[in-house]
Amino acid sequence: MTRVAVIGAGPSGLAQLRAFQSAAQKGADIPEVVCFEKQADWGGLWNYTWRTGLDEYGEPVHGSMYRYLWSNGPKECLEFADYSFEEHFGKPIASYPPRAVLWDYIKGRVEKANVRDWVRFSTPVRMVTFDDATKKFTVTAHDRVNDRMYDELFDYVVVASGHFSTPNVPYFEGVSTFGGRVLHSHDFRDALEFKDKDILIVGRSYSAEDIGSQCWKYGAKSVTVSYRSKPIGFTWPERFEERPLLQKLDNKIAHFKDGTTKEVDALILCTGYLHHFPFLPDSLRLKTANRLWADDLYKGVVYEKNPQLFYIGMQDQFYTFNMFDAQAWYARDVILGRIKLPDAAAMKAHFDAWRTREDGLEDAEQMIWFQGDYVKELLEETDYPNFDIEGINRTFMEWEHHKVESIMGFRDNGYRSLMTGNMAPKHHTPWLEAMDDTKEAYLKN
Repeated sequence: MTRVAVIGAGPSGLAQLRAFQSAAQKGADIPEVVCFEKQADWGGLWNYTWRTGLDEYGEPVHGSMYRYLWSNGPKECLEFADYSFEEHFGKPIASYPPRAVLWDYIKGRVEKANVRDWVRFSTPVRMVTFDDATKKFTVTAHDRVNDRMYDELFDYVVVASGHFSTPNVPYFEGVSTFGGRVLHSHDFRDALEFKDKDILIVGRSYSAEDIGSQCWKYGAKSVTVSYRSKPIGFTWPERFEERPLLQKLDNKIAHFKDGTTKEVDALILCTGYLHHFPFLPDSLRLKTANRLWADDLYKGVVYEKNPQLFYIGMQDQFYTFNMFDAQAWYARDVILGRIKLPDAAAMKAHFDAWRTREDGLEDAEQMIWFQGDYVKELLEETDYPNFDIEGINRTFMEWEHHKVESIMGFRDNGYRSLMTGNMAPKHHTPWLEAMDDTKEAYLKN
């Protein structure tokens, strides 16, 4: 029997499991699918852990999720086309759920699909090799519960381990003698740690914006965001400011590029993540920056140097869950022989056309439409339920405008589901006043 290894049981890996289960449900003969997951449960980053650094087995902690995290984009833009929020919760819910609600939703679909037996939990992959003669992969896995290493052969490998768990940590002069707390956003867990503190955040992307907002909401004395190229640019509340890039630290005094200084109690590095695949040799390892059109991937999925290897969810992302679905369905249909891949020259021409378009993008709105067009192209080639890409793009536009109107209040808006057509109800508590992020508190009437 043909065998497929899926590495990771987060949203990308679970999309791949659901893709194969969907085909089987419709009567197709599918390969044996084995998913390797280093954590004890599925959900990837959405599976919150209090741990930082190393886990109970000495493995690097995968999770970058923190308490009080709420979706920073409308749920209507990530909704599964084959499993709506209304189906899962039995009613429409507000547009910006907290982490626990989204994790419950992600789990609900694969629990319904009954694919948990396909996953080997607490089993990180140590190495993947490929034999050019047999055209087989050898996957070396480590069962951490029983502390047993073993090898198995597979015909295809899908890498779905994500790229938001290995922190990019820059150096700043004086950081080794800084008199306060230093951490990367990967290790941030609880905004209450910084109550009554003056915090400095380095970075200008979504984690900087959201962690800064969380800390302000939960009582930080002040929040300063330091940017390299340009400020985030929203209208921030009192005690929240932006300054040019941090140059050095002198004990607890931060020195900025514009010559100003400020005393701070904590330094949080929201400086991004690295694509990191320590289980892959150079011949199989994706090497790319965090960009919309990742290097060496045909259709953003098929590894051009070995078309038996696939990567899911490796792009910089506006679209998330439903894009992972589109990619997983595409990878599945290549494996099932439903999609015939073109020759290397045609793959390169396709790649170059999209890369040229990516290079011409000037702002977030153009990037959203670019990624929407990419998802649309994938949808045209599989039986994944078609959904309203233009409608999702327009919802993203509304989201961008609402953030400009009120960065601390944009989560109080609601949007129409592109899957069911129903409007999201207004949440019972404004985001700034909603201190309890549990599923029970969120879903109460």
